[in-house]
Amino acid sequence: MCDLLVIGGLGVDIRARVPQLPLPAADSLTVPPIELRIGNTGAGVALAAAAIGLRVAVVDVLGTDPAGDVVRAALARSTVRAVLADDPGGTRRSVNLVDPAGRRMSLYDPRPWHGGAPFPADDLAELVRDAAHVHVSIMDWARDALPALRDARAAGVSLSTDLHDWDGANPYHRPFADAADLVFVSGVQLGERAGKVAAGLAPRTVVVTRGADGAELHTGQGEPLPLAAATPPAAVIDTNGAGDAFAAGLIAGRLRGAALPEAAGYAARVAAAACTHDGMEYPAGLLPRA
Repeated sequence: MCDLLVIGGLGVDIRARVPQLPLPAADSLTVPPIELRIGNTGAGVALAAAAIGLRVAVVDVLGTDPAGDVVRAALARSTVRAVLADDPGGTRRSVNLVDPAGRRMSLYDPRPWHGGAPFPADDLAELVRDAAHVHVSIMDWARDALPALRDARAAGVSLSTDLHDWDGANPYHRPFADAADLVFVSGVQLGERAGKVAAGLAPRTVVVTRGADGAELHTGQGEPLPLAAATPPAAVIDTNGAGDAFAAGLIAGRLRGAALPEAAGYAARVAAAACTHDGMEYPAGLLPRA
């Protein structure tokens, strides 16, 4: 039995600290050491959830390449149980450019999955049945598995997804939203359309995240509830993974019996603390427990 099963979203981040965003026009820039480490959204949710005390499992495809070795080694250092299938296409990777204020620009290489279902349906269903909550990353192979994932859940088990910078129209994202009970989506692309898009996803609970400007909780019952961002407990170093930490915190709060507003407030504190650490392998005690 696990508290949280994360479907998809493992990869590596190639992190480069840059003097500013957007970058100045130049043939080359000298930067601090460029790091290669575990990253991408599924890893962010899984590692943050484990750091705040949840029992976590993650299921995904992963390349048998040096980048995949980085991911496997990081997961081995954590308490996260990993169920992996080899991906001949290689490991997903992102180049994250981070400015002195911790803001980032991510260049994402998804390494699309080519082939049939990477996991036997019965094996995947068994993992889902043993989870108290299921969080699905918007990976291509997971999209085909959505009906089975939803049907395999035990009674009362919720399913969440993060649509990231969805524009509200791209049809790729819609099946993930339709399968979920709880939807996270970035407000950057949506802007003032966020309320209309959230209403279109009712009766699901929709959390529109806005980074340092907080978030809005759309429950389908009355006006959205604004949520202020929490004050980081130390200097902001890296905002990459803050949204994933927020999702992990909200899921943890709900699993521990908190009402949605209280769980979201706790999630904001988890995300703020995550911003004070470089990377997603959080040291013990950094992220607050509920």
